[in-house]
Amino acid sequence: MSEYSLGDAIKKFLDESRIKGGIQALQIEDAWEQIMGKTVARYTDKLKIIHDTLFITTKIAPLKQELIFQKEKIIQRVNEALGQKVISKIVVQ
Repeated sequence: MSEYSLGDAIKKFLDESRIKGGIQALQIEDAWEQIMGKTVARYTDKLKIIHDTLFITTKIAPLKQELIFQKEKIIQRVNEALGQKVISKIVVQ
């Protein structure tokens, strides 16, 4: 029987659990203003992760276009902020 630290046990549980995406979405929401800036954060309605896809919801059409053009940069910034490769696709709604 192997022993885990509490932190390792929680990480292992989250890696195998379905709530991992929700927790990562919360981490992204917390860092979203730092990642994208105050204006983008203010007009972003919702962030959600399903598998490796980040769904970004906004009602502002010019912002949607800007987010679509910057998908690769956003993926890079989000993964850097989380310290691991979590996101590989973005859908702007």
